[in-house]
Amino acid sequence: MNVIKKSFDLGDGRIVEIETGKLAKQADGAVVVKMGDTMLLATVVSTVGAKPGTDFLPLSVDYQEKYAATGRIPGGFLRREARLSDYEVLISRLVDRALRPMFPSDYHSDTQVMISLISADKDIMPDCLAGLAASAALSVSDIPFNGPISEVRVAKIDGKLVINPLASELERATLEFMVAGSANDIGMVEGECDEIQEDEMVEALKFAHAAIKVQCAIQVELTEATGKTVKREYNHEDHDADLKAKVYADTYDKVYAVAKAGGDKDVRKKGFTDIINEFFEAMPEDTADLTKAMAKHYYHDVQYDAIRNLLLDEGIRLDGRKTTEIRKIWSEVGYLPAAHGSAVFTRGETQSLTSVTLGSKDDEQMIDGAFVNGYNKFLLHYNFPGFSTGEVRPNRGAGRREIGHGALAQRSLKKVLPEGEENPYTIRIVSDILESNGSSSMATVCAGTLALMDAGIKIKSPVSGIAMGLITDEKTGKYAILSDILGDEDHLGDMDFKVTGTENGIVACQMDLKINGLSYEVLTKALLQAKEGRLHILGEMKKTIAKPNEDLKPHAPRIVSLSIDKEFIGAVIGPGGKIIQEMQRETGASISIEEVGNKGIVEIFADNKAAIDAAVARISAIAAKPEIGATYQGKVKSIMPFGAFVEIMPGKDGLLHISEISWERLETMDGVLKEGDKIEVKLLDVDKQGKMKLSRKVLLPRPEKPTAPQA
Repeated sequence: MNVIKKSFDLGDGRIVEIETGKLAKQADGAVVVKMGDTMLLATVVSTVGAKPGTDFLPLSVDYQEKYAATGRIPGGFLRREARLSDYEVLISRLVDRALRPMFPSDYHSDTQVMISLISADKDIMPDCLAGLAASAALSVSDIPFNGPISEVRVAKIDGKLVINPLASELERATLEFMVAGSANDIGMVEGECDEIQEDEMVEALKFAHAAIKVQCAIQVELTEATGKTVKREYNHEDHDADLKAKVYADTYDKVYAVAKAGGDKDVRKKGFTDIINEFFEAMPEDTADLTKAMAKHYYHDVQYDAIRNLLLDEGIRLDGRKTTEIRKIWSEVGYLPAAHGSAVFTRGETQSLTSVTLGSKDDEQMIDGAFVNGYNKFLLHYNFPGFSTGEVRPNRGAGRREIGHGALAQRSLKKVLPEGEENPYTIRIVSDILESNGSSSMATVCAGTLALMDAGIKIKSPVSGIAMGLITDEKTGKYAILSDILGDEDHLGDMDFKVTGTENGIVACQMDLKINGLSYEVLTKALLQAKEGRLHILGEMKKTIAKPNEDLKPHAPRIVSLSIDKEFIGAVIGPGGKIIQEMQRETGASISIEEVGNKGIVEIFADNKAAIDAAVARISAIAAKPEIGATYQGKVKSIMPFGAFVEIMPGKDGLLHISEISWERLETMDGVLKEGDKIEVKLLDVDKQGKMKLSRKVLLPRPEKPTAPQA
């Protein structure tokens, strides 16, 4: 074995090691990245040659966590790793978005990157090492790649920026971003923060990029050490310079005119389609399919150049807006009468119908992953059906795009949800995209905010979101920052930058950059322009609803949260759950109880007030502590020769001694009381063993002493 190792310091004494030459040697490239006890195995394989007719990079990136890495056996019937979890999909997407722009645009071989967590330290998060591992595997292969890149997590903890913080530290973070880039540029950003300002975000990105540069330099050393500096030769595209010139000559002006004419999405689409169809009709009948495919490829280049030049030279966008102008917005709340909260948000040709459903603790999502496990009480699901873009597409459930867009909206809205006892609900938001022409994830954020306020959830502040774009010309230095981008502007642009926030600051962001050389000056300008757009959208939303409704919908379920002493948890549950099941059956409420510290947190869930009141009364009675000197309406449970045991609270009996029943002296208990009698008693004392002493006679009038006869 020719094992090669390289290592670097994160800057605080923590060492990251990259090893190649020991594992998975039949892959085109393979490395193990290690930090502490956390180890990732990354492999990459790319076929030689490309499938005929392929004009894109068929790249797949899969991140998977092996349960054995954390000493666990998977749950479920099969007891083995199955399809990727949403968490693993999100990490796969982060790596994919960082790698994809770095491949040559004319490289079309099937390429697969696989990253596996093979050993885990519970406090060292593996996701921030996945991008480094994938790039290092490419660096030690002969696959053409314009890297290296790396990926880090940057967080602000206790006011200080930290690279790849420990999992235990993240709870205190006010800012958390995943940042990827090369030695020269930042290419991808995703994360969340606590209403920060734009300059604080730029500061965090600069800090992250400094760490990325170090990690890229180590990969260059690794490439040189393995001798993989020369990459494989390939030819995946056939070109015809004369055909390209003819396509440009015959279609460019027409495309420019259609783009300049404005109009809606369907009108533009028909105009662009008619142009290329007219070109094909003018071609000889015996034209080869390959020639037509090349012509179609060149026509895409024509559209790319014409639309970008129109914007840079004349400042005209496809729909006629100014660069800072936001499309027309209308919204409505309460559209779905049976939902607990709902909203329709429409911006231009993008529309979201969003609902809010309130549930109990029993509705929480159980997360059973190798590294991440626990419960989640806030769910946001994003659906993107084919009809939203006028297409026929089979419904196969949520794909990676839907999971990623939903996650961005979820992290945006969770920042403003009430916490603790102020929010006892499990909340599910569902955004169904009914129309789409750019930034449906941001429409989801806006519609989600409106629906939460319609549901009566006391969010801290409304959140809005906007998608920003960028068009640049490296030759002239011209650039244009676009607010509220269309789908075509996203596809043909150099940047897709989504920012969400409240009036007070940014709460989440997602950026994908497709060019090199974006300066921090331009990035700052884009952030400030995004702020103006966000505040405008927020103003439009407030015209519909400005603050949460005072109360929940009449048909919405209610939750009451009670705190009881830990010692009463068992009494509320009862033997084998008998008591709590009986209460649920008789009251109609759902009851859950959880031990937190020295308290028991009881949540009572029902769709009507009477059921909740009945359950609260019974639990309060069980968990109440008897007070010496207090009077209780008791029930005789059993008769003894020396007195009676009386239940003054559920499960709490005290002794009513025969001498405390009446002021008259009783010789026997026969005929005095019987089981089931309800009597009023007073608690006189509780001894060290918890035994209660009761009295009935102290509540009765004391007989007057007979007066002695006068002599």
